[in-house]
Order: sequence, then structure tokens, then C-alpha cells
Amino acid sequence: MTSEGTTRRSRRAPDPDERQRDAARTRQRILDAALAEFAAKGFAGARVREIAQRAGVNAQLISYYFGGKEGLYNELMANWHQLEAGAYAENMSFADVTATFVQAFAARPELLRMFAWEGLARQSAPGSYYTEPGTEEAPEVADLRRRQAAGEIASDLDPRFLLVFFMGAAMATVTIPDQIERLCQVSADSPEYAELAAAQIRLLIAHLAGRGAG
Repeated sequence: MTSEGTTRRSRRAPDPDERQRDAARTRQRILDAALAEFAAKGFAGARVREIAQRAGVNAQLISYYFGGKEGLYNELMANWHQLEAGAYAENMSFADVTATFVQAFAARPELLRMFAWEGLARQSAPGSYYTEPGTEEAPEVADLRRRQAAGEIASDLDPRFLLVFFMGAAMATVTIPDQIERLCQVSADSPEYAELAAAQIRLLIAHLAGRGAG
């Protein structure tokens, strides 16, 4: 029984748009928590229960939204490949593309740690959750060949190995941070290093095209 002057308020059911926004936010919290967990422990060491605790959700939601740990890992990789594909825009120079990757990795170093764990796990448990090498050329290699034909890169360079070398350089911030700090005298995870590295990559690409520093 309510006192005089007090109105009874009914709870309004959330509309479909609100439910959709809530679901999107929940999914993103889970993805962020999973990235942190995979970066810290790798795929094999990560636990669904701990990802759920990081995200502040029931562990059953991970199965509901992603089908389990492997589906969650694949979702993170798919998100990365989507970002990667967007970086290879035709109207961007190769120097701009590589600088974009440097900034992206500087903002989300957890991605690099996850990739490092993936490489280590592949050596200890080959074939566990990796795809076999394909017969088709990777799209980023094909894009680099196009850029090479346009004169952005010297014709005697192999785009496949050039990409591997640049990937190795990007991974250096998590694989050899002490060496970066010893040689470059700047913290490997600092914005200053990302800015300096991007500038040096631009110069290197100019030299690879035979243009010099200009």
C-alpha cells in the first residue's frame, strides 16, 4: 500500500534498439577482455571463466555470442584482418600504410602480444588451431606488387619477404623491447618511439623506391 501523493511507476521494457545497443556493448566488453587475456596468456593459457570475470559478464554469454573460446579468438583475428584490409586502401601510399600499422599497434600493443603467443604456440603445438598455407597469394602481397609496379618500391625486391621483414620490425616492441630501449634510448611502448619509428619507416620506404630521403 502506498502513501497519499505517491505514484506507482511501472518499469518500461527496453525497446529493440536499446537491447541491440546493450548487446553490442556486452560483446565489445567480452572482446576487450579476451584480447587482454590472450595477450597475457596465449590461446592455450586463456580461460573462458577469467575472460568473463574481466568483462564482468556470465561465462555463458561467451558461448552465446561467440560459441566458446575458439570462436572468440577467431572473432578477434577477423576484426584485425578487417582493420588490416582497410589499411591497404588504393589511395594510400605504402609509407602511409606502414605508418598506419605502427600507430595501430602502438594504440593496441595487446594485438602484438597475442600474435607473439600464436607464433610460440605454433612451435610447441603445430596444427592445433592454425590454417595450412594456402595456394592463393595473400591480398597484401598482391597489393604490394601493384605498388611495386607503380614505382613505390624497387623492382628487385620480393614483396613477400619485404612484408615479413616489416612485420618483424613491428613485433619488436613486444619481442625485444629491452634492445629497442638500449639501442634507441627511448621506451619501446612510448608514443615517442611510435612516432620515431613511423618517420624512419617512411624514410626507409623512400630509399627502397630509389628516391632517397628527398
